[in-house]
Amino acid sequence: MINQIENIMYTLVLLVTTSLNAQDLSTLFDELDPSVVTIEVVEYKVKDQKINASGGLGSGVIINKEGFIITAAHVVESANEVSVKLKNGVSFEADVISSSTAADLALLKLRVVPSNLKPAKIGNSSSSKIGEQILVIGAPLGLEHSLSVGHLSRKMKKNIISNGEMAGFLQTDASINQGNSGGPMFNMNGELIGIVSFILSNSGGFEGLGFAVEIDTAKKVLFDVNSFWTGFDGLFLNEGLAGIFNTPQTSGVLVQRVTPKSFAHKIGLKPGIIQAEILGQKLWLGGDIILSIQGLSCNAPHDLGNIKKQIENLKIGNKVLIEVLRKGKVVMLESNLE
Repeated sequence: MINQIENIMYTLVLLVTTSLNAQDLSTLFDELDPSVVTIEVVEYKVKDQKINASGGLGSGVIINKEGFIITAAHVVESANEVSVKLKNGVSFEADVISSSTAADLALLKLRVVPSNLKPAKIGNSSSSKIGEQILVIGAPLGLEHSLSVGHLSRKMKKNIISNGEMAGFLQTDASINQGNSGGPMFNMNGELIGIVSFILSNSGGFEGLGFAVEIDTAKKVLFDVNSFWTGFDGLFLNEGLAGIFNTPQTSGVLVQRVTPKSFAHKIGLKPGIIQAEILGQKLWLGGDIILSIQGLSCNAPHDLGNIKKQIENLKIGNKVLIEVLRKGKVVMLESNLE
């Protein structure tokens, strides 16, 4: 009899708890959803002197009342026109202010800023813990403002370097599909902790492995403006990859992209010119491999922090030295910091 009573009490507690959780999620969704937008892009292709327009769909999140929006770089990278649709269904044209293909992040700015924008509260992904519940809101398969709930499964660093930072990613089991890209990942405090980037799938559909760029990475890549580091994206070569390129040391940074008119461009860094896949890693080949900066070797990911700190301590007019491997030869690049 006692066991039966205990089972009944346990069931009642479980039902009440489940009901409260559902109510909490519903309330939280209503609070967060107005900061989520749908990104519509148009790409014009010229073929046989005819212009064909193709459209794409993604998601994004409003981060301030000035009309700035974060999304994924791959959502807007080939767009000729970008339109942002708000929760109320009204669309506004937007411009791409900055982007990092390497970190899959882009910053948009509305051309006309409505007065009723509701920005998301930006959190710190560094304080997020494995196992905590998260929410993803976006437009999976075109179904706008859809809620997906899951847990933070893993935190990881990829060997992608943007703005001098190793890009951080959050893995989740929350359902993510095409159209979710660029949308926000929130914690249960309603704080933005990630920007949805990609899934790992054998079927092409969601299989429980979704990834979002850490908001800490997004803040550093999109907002920490530094004339040296924002000029290029790179790929950190571990010992296996470095061996393939016959580098004179066990690692280095393979330059992927160089921004025109940046300091990296001025000093003479060469970007990759041919895209390939090596050991499951997509990368651009043919560019410089950075061996050292200011005499500090790029032997391990944590070395980048020391190098970045030294660069940030330089003053205008100080000399910057970058040692690179170019076409099998070690070359020293130098220029004065502007």
